Amino acid sequence: MANHIVCFHFFHPLFLFFPLIASLTVQAFTGTYGINYGRIANNIPSPDEVVPLLRAAKIKNVRIYDADHSVLEAFSGTGLEIVVGLTNGQLQDMSANADHALNWVKDNVQSFLPGTHIVGIAVGNEVLGGDDLSLWGDLLGAVKNIYNATKKLHLDDRIEISTANSFAVFANSYPPSSCKFKDNVRQYMKPLLEFFSQIGSPFCLNAYPFLAYISDPDQIDINYALFKPTKGIYDPEFRLHYDNMLDAQIDAAYAALEDAGFHKMEVIVTETGWASDGDQNEVGANVSNARTYNYNLRKRLAKKKGTPHRPKNVVKAYIFAIFNENSKPGPTSERNFGLFKADGTISYDIGFHGLNAGDSSLLSLKNIKNQGLSQSYAMVFSISALMLLIF
Repeated sequence: MANHIVCFHFFHPLFLFFPLIASLTVQAFTGTYGINYGRIANNIPSPDEVVPLLRAAKIKNVRIYDADHSVLEAFSGTGLEIVVGLTNGQLQDMSANADHALNWVKDNVQSFLPGTHIVGIAVGNEVLGGDDLSLWGDLLGAVKNIYNATKKLHLDDRIEISTANSFAVFANSYPPSSCKFKDNVRQYMKPLLEFFSQIGSPFCLNAYPFLAYISDPDQIDINYALFKPTKGIYDPEFRLHYDNMLDAQIDAAYAALEDAGFHKMEVIVTETGWASDGDQNEVGANVSNARTYNYNLRKRLAKKKGTPHRPKNVVKAYIFAIFNENSKPGPTSERNFGLFKADGTISYDIGFHGLNAGDSSLLSLKNIKNQGLSQSYAMVFSISALMLLIF
């Protein structure tokens, strides 16, 4: 059952001066560090094995891209806070039929509460600006119907509704102050933002310095993309200096929101990461850069500070992703964003003594299993050591 604000049925003179709060602000992110749990692979551990991995790592915030019941059941009673996804393929149906949206929320959210701590629903992923123009007009209707379903089920005070956006929604992003939404996106984005503003949802951004760098490696300083010492850039309109690209990307989103009239909306990074392998033309997709980006990103998030343009808005980010996903289509980089390989060993050296990838002292899941121990033990061993660094 949802946690409701208690309404008192007796009169008190203080009520003349302090009106009752109508609703609570939904908080769908604890701390600053989260992770995406992608599962487009045929060789990764089961959800039951991932749970002890995440708990040992003390990672509380998790995003999945669907509402798979095996994952939701595995997460029950764990304390992990999970954002589930309504896939792009479901948008048209959910937009057209409020009853279907209600049933979806009942089946995939309400039925797992309170055991599984579902804190958010991501309605579609990178819809606006995407190639499927038919979905652009369905997004707002789906968002409204899913939200209204949570409200009807008295879950609106605990479930945050959002949708993740790529940089394809922006006309430009350099310098950050110049960023605006594309004209063809704006007509769909503005009413969506108006609704999110009404219900207190953030603007969710998938921000990849990696993608920006590989698109123009001759002009972009790799150190700027990797949080390494660099001269950075200066934004003359903001009159601000940026020493890393992620901060600049986030402030570009804030600039676009301001241009659209939404000065108070928070930006949350729902995906960011760096590929540890790539095709020949994907310059910079290698183990060294992936390690550097994720290590420095961890340090950046641990500072719990904002961006140059929004210093009071603490940066929060979900890392992409837990595992390499061998079944993902597209370039080689798409299958190599994981902090971990399929067997639970780390994808690259992140600075732990004795936990270097390929080190004979690191027991893989296969070796552990052959020695009669559980796969979960091996996963806990690997990620526990990793997250000692992150936290």
